[in-house]
Amino acid sequence: MIPERVPLSDEIVSRFRDAYASAQDCGLSEPSSVTLATADAAGRPSSRTVLLKAFDERGFVVYTNFESRKGRQLRENRWASLTFYWGPLTRQVHVEGPVEQVDDAEADAYWVTRDRMSQIGAWASLQSTPLPHPGALVKRVAQVTAKYALGTVPRPPHWSGFRVHPVRVEFWDGKLHRLHERDVFTAEDGVWVGRRHFP
Repeated sequence: MIPERVPLSDEIVSRFRDAYASAQDCGLSEPSSVTLATADAAGRPSSRTVLLKAFDERGFVVYTNFESRKGRQLRENRWASLTFYWGPLTRQVHVEGPVEQVDDAEADAYWVTRDRMSQIGAWASLQSTPLPHPGALVKRVAQVTAKYALGTVPRPPHWSGFRVHPVRVEFWDGKLHRLHERDVFTAEDGVWVGRRHFP
């Protein structure tokens, strides 16, 4: 059962934006890196690192090929979690909730911000399938490059974004002697409730 969508509270939005801004300023090469955990229809989990591409009061957005392992799982089992860990800050944010595909307008708006070779790569890669030989990907990139030699590269119909609508958000700050601070927010009866948890 998918719960009611509850927009993130101003406090959660502000705390995440502040944490993310600190991560952008601490020397990390990819502060938007986040571990995305999904599960298939049978409940078997898997996780991988992806990049956060959008965030607002509706939730957190990542993009993928629908035919990739994560893409298939996000469509089979509409629940996922995201874990940001910014080592230099000893800080972590964990998010859990249902997912839904972003609309075409939002996906198109993000697609045009990608560099041309990344767009070509999204067409060329048969993501998560066996590569018969190293030259196969190079050949497919060349074919797609030739096909779209003139004009813009359209967004593939099998490529879009998924938004995680949080029902639980945890802010974790590392402290001495493992006495960490854990503030957990949960959506309960249409409102967000925050509680401090034991480390």
